[in-house]
Amino acid sequence: MDDRRQSVLVTAGGSGIGRAIAERFLRAGAEVHVCDVDADALAALEAEEPMVRSYRADVSDEREVAAMFDAIGGVDVLVNNAGIGGPRGSIEEIDGVEWERTIAVNLTGAFHVTRRAVAAMKTAGGGAIVNISTASVRTGMPMRTAYVASKQGLMGFTANLARELGPDNIRCNAILPGLIDNPRGRALVARMADENGRSVAETEAEMLRFISMRCWIDPAEVGDLAVFLASPAARHITGQFIGVCGGAEWEG
Repeated sequence: MDDRRQSVLVTAGGSGIGRAIAERFLRAGAEVHVCDVDADALAALEAEEPMVRSYRADVSDEREVAAMFDAIGGVDVLVNNAGIGGPRGSIEEIDGVEWERTIAVNLTGAFHVTRRAVAAMKTAGGGAIVNISTASVRTGMPMRTAYVASKQGLMGFTANLARELGPDNIRCNAILPGLIDNPRGRALVARMADENGRSVAETEAEMLRFISMRCWIDPAEVGDLAVFLASPAARHITGQFIGVCGGAEWEG
């Protein structure tokens, strides 16, 4: 890629980590496209960030992804952020439909979007793909097998694309966020506290005890790393799995 203004697509960019990533790219001067299944989230984003171009699309639906790319054309940078938490429960309790939906969004969705983006990147002479995985692929997370399996699949997807697309000057890396300080992350702690009959403060302290730096992660930190990985400064970084987690050691 040259030094011209980058065109970026962030999936599930209407809220949460995706929105933080989109906003960091905006601040870096990129032309930013986001897609999301939540029309209200997209409307709120557009109201506050009028420079963003948004599309209502479910990445697990190949037809909706194709229609989105017909509207966008090509992008220089793809951030595969779309993902759902999937079912909670032991392996024998997981419903097959919920398992398939988790894989469809978290892994197959990345496939649908990436295959569309790569063709234009090859024509342009290069590009960057950043996949958002999770620190839980390293720690494991009991009762969340569908989610962790889907994100482990995304890691393999990342590694293989880095090798396959390297000759085309297309780089592919993954970011592994830790305990994210946003409403979703805080709700997770509150739910765990309720399930275990403990206070939120006790549950938070227990979770932080197994993070080396004893920290929550600001979503903007993930955005900053994504911007770096898409920049010329990272032009020879590919096939890497980089944690933004404060050193997550274990999860209960």
